[in-house]
Amino acid sequence: MGAPTVPYKASLQKSLVGPAGEHHCLAQLLLRGYLATSAPPGTPEVDLLVLSPDGVTTAATIQVKTRTRGPDKGWHMNKKHEAIVSERLFYAFVDFEQPDTPVYVIPSRAVADILTRAHAAWLAAPGKNGKAHRDHDMRRMIPVLPFTIEGFPNGWMETYRNAWGQITETG
Repeated sequence: MGAPTVPYKASLQKSLVGPAGEHHCLAQLLLRGYLATSAPPGTPEVDLLVLSPDGVTTAATIQVKTRTRGPDKGWHMNKKHEAIVSERLFYAFVDFEQPDTPVYVIPSRAVADILTRAHAAWLAAPGKNGKAHRDHDMRRMIPVLPFTIEGFPNGWMETYRNAWGQITETG
């Protein structure tokens, strides 16, 4: 039996989307030979822990963001994510809308940078009927940006598609 079809994933009960993404990432890590586990419930900014090959030290921490559908193909984020930067923290953006369920594994520094710069560009761009956008705490991590941001061309997330190897390259 293969992976569920896209319509099934798109209709996944909202409360199950996050846990499904976390378990998908955990399975991907384990299948690649990483020692990985879920973080204790309530751990701030961390969903998964990846241990060094000796099983003693933490090689990386991962925050999982999961999506099932949406017109901009993006993930909901918050202003606070612009300031969450740690050398060994990665985000895993799971896309259940795509049939092959890619995961974009992106260092927290790059996530903070793109969220900050994309939001500033959005604020600077004219809104509906030429009116200015009003600032708020919501952010969107989107693969195809509606404006130009140096260093982040359209399709920029593809370089991070299933890039699990980077989590143990240093540290």
